[in-house]
Amino acid sequence: MGGRNTYFASDFHLGLAAGTDPREREQRVTGWLERVADDASAIYLLGDLFDFWWEYKTVVPKGFVRFLGTLASLSDRGIDIHMFAGNHDMWMKGYLADECGATVHHEPLLTEIGGETFYLAHGEGLGSRSMGGRLLFAFFRNRMARTLFSAIHPRFGMALGHGWSKSSRLAKHVSLPFMGEDKEDLIRHTRSLVAAGCKARYYIYGHRHLPLTFDEDDRRMIILGDWFSCSESYAVYDGRELSLVNVPLQAAGS
Repeated sequence: MGGRNTYFASDFHLGLAAGTDPREREQRVTGWLERVADDASAIYLLGDLFDFWWEYKTVVPKGFVRFLGTLASLSDRGIDIHMFAGNHDMWMKGYLADECGATVHHEPLLTEIGGETFYLAHGEGLGSRSMGGRLLFAFFRNRMARTLFSAIHPRFGMALGHGWSKSSRLAKHVSLPFMGEDKEDLIRHTRSLVAAGCKARYYIYGHRHLPLTFDEDDRRMIILGDWFSCSESYAVYDGRELSLVNVPLQAAGS
């Protein structure tokens, strides 16, 4: 595959029965993946791709067949697929790598793309001053908690997971407008990285559900937005410039 562009997207929340229709959303996502594949060398998907994802040892979560099949097809065509674990789908193990050919990341990634350094992360908890949020995230990552949840029969475990995910989606912080650079966690996190010596020029995050480009000095930070509220958004790096593309849903579906 001879593509020259690198694409970034996040927060599809596949399976979420809120906002747009889940099946229609999956079709839009797979259609976008097929379109960008024409000139893509790599695609980075920065978390919360599923509204809830749990990998049992011998059980595959129901649904997402078109999405997973498209990822496998793109990988087979030589496009590098990178998937980040978000706070709704942090329980990725080996299935997506084995079956779809994706590289799965559970931590922020500092990487070079086209001669520039990128810092990529889902964004959950980064820069946050909320102790409650940090404790909840630590609990979800706890090995013992995961082992206990895995012991629950999938019929009940998946229902519990989807119930938690649905209630979480109603949290007010995901729908807040831009709060000012001093109050935005991800801007605060980016500045702390720079102060600590991070040399990345580009910083890309998901999680915040707010499409945003923020430039400071010679650095650019992008928050990717989501695909279920009012638009579909993604970023593209063509080897010279990183830009955010934000298409209203009505225009995207026309």
